[in-house]
Amino acid sequence: MAIVHILAHFDDEYFATPLIRRAGGDQWFLYVADYASPTLSARRLAESRTYLASLGVAPERVIHIGAGSAALDGQVHRHLPELLARLTAQLEQIGPVERFVVTAWEGGHMDHDACAALAVWVAGKTSVDQITLYNGPGLPGRLFRAGLPLADNGPMVRTRLSLAEWMAFAAGVRTFPSQAKTWLGLWPVMFASYQRRGFAHQRLDPSRVSQRPHAGPLLYERMYGVTYAEVAAAIRTAWPAG
Repeated sequence: MAIVHILAHFDDEYFATPLIRRAGGDQWFLYVADYASPTLSARRLAESRTYLASLGVAPERVIHIGAGSAALDGQVHRHLPELLARLTAQLEQIGPVERFVVTAWEGGHMDHDACAALAVWVAGKTSVDQITLYNGPGLPGRLFRAGLPLADNGPMVRTRLSLAEWMAFAAGVRTFPSQAKTWLGLWPVMFASYQRRGFAHQRLDPSRVSQRPHAGPLLYERMYGVTYAEVAAAIRTAWPAG
């Protein structure tokens, strides 16, 4: 049975590296965000395929289901019905799923939270693991934490890594040169957190996607001016009947 990763952007898979290494076998990576530039889209897809190939994932299992959907980076929550239809169709081709892996419901980026909702919709009774990217409860302005799961998301499941695995994980960021500017700020914060607390993921309780990720302003509200009320309304409106 397959393990299916539902991700917003190319390079989101980097945060799941320890889980990908441990799982091996039949893994699929489905990306939902679209890009205004076909050239950028192709470049970023190629980077993710290169990185995942280094972890043993065949390129045909890395699929851009959001291509041509107009669900541009930052607007995934506004295109949930179409993306759900595309995701469902792709899953029918993949076949039985053992578990899903998805970006965490954490208020860091609206596209990541939208993916969490998509995963809950398609999973049914299948378990969903969520991987933390970044969030910012209690922080001001554009400050954030990376790689630190929210306590509100429940117990942490830790993955122990050898020194060689940590070094390979850290070095893998070089595979994403198109996003170098982003990673210059994100990568040091991410690995500082891992150094203190290690790597952990959490199970996603379906009820979480109907709750505010955490009290106080969310990171995407502070950084992008998109309100939780807008994201929550989009999810409620798109939620499949029954």
